[in-house]
Amino acid sequence: MTLKLNNLPMYERPYEKLELYGTERLSNAELLAIIIESGTKDESSINLAQKVLTLGETFSGNKLRFLQDISLEELKKIKGIGRVKAIRIKATFELSKRLAAPIKNEVTLNSTKEVADFFMEELRYEKREIVKVVILNTKNKIIKIENISLGGTNYAMIQPKEVLASAVKVEADKIILIHNHPSGNPTPSIEDYQVTKRIGLCAEMFGIKLLDHVVIGDGIFKSALKDS
Repeated sequence: MTLKLNNLPMYERPYEKLELYGTERLSNAELLAIIIESGTKDESSINLAQKVLTLGETFSGNKLRFLQDISLEELKKIKGIGRVKAIRIKATFELSKRLAAPIKNEVTLNSTKEVADFFMEELRYEKREIVKVVILNTKNKIIKIENISLGGTNYAMIQPKEVLASAVKVEADKIILIHNHPSGNPTPSIEDYQVTKRIGLCAEMFGIKLLDHVVIGDGIFKSALKDS
């Protein structure tokens, strides 16, 4: 028979435990149980949380990261996780993702590593290639970040006119190109090197410098400009 929260000592119940000891003392399941809020007549909120977490057992890297990518439909397949609980979980982890993201207008990018660090957690687990352009001022401070293309698992279209459109409009001095490799291997392809050269030449025509083209893998990165 499933142990109900009411049968636990007060100091072992998630809400009371957090009040007594702080968030750091709670397990992932206990924190998720608070988000889920309530169980069912047959399952406690902790048991439901544990069932949700088992979905990420085969996930590599950060074991909670899958909760940012999992769909509402996948969550609702768990008996006891209905529409409201699934939405609450998704909303909570989207907030955590946004909280972890640096404030772009306070960031200066001066090296390939700084670019990779800035975009790594956002792009390393993506299942499709995403291409971004970062528009910078003369001091390498971010003015704007734009998504240029959403591709498949091993390709994305990168057109110079789409990369340069906003940069030309705001009379930017510099740009950086970024895209991810869903395979986890950031080694630039022949096409990556070719499009880097083409965009660099087109940018020069407008007085804009292409500082870098960073390829993001799973925790590692390469430059299709500086490593060429």
